[in-house]
Amino acid sequence: MADELDDTIRQNAQGPAKAASDAGSVEQHPLPDQIEADRYLASKKAAQEKKRGLKLNKLVPPGVN
Repeated sequence: MADELDDTIRQNAQGPAKAASDAGSVEQHPLPDQIEADRYLASKKAAQEKKRGLKLNKLVPPGVN
């Protein structure tokens, strides 16, 4: 179901915001809205990954016991 929602959001962002017939008048979604939709989908994908991009390590200098 989540994949269907992602596909729907992606298709709506790529499709026209307004359309008219009789000689055709089409208006795209504003660029900030398209960028926001892309960020939303990218953040959902990143949240589902097992690796979060942050790794903590304990550093021990040599000679210290």
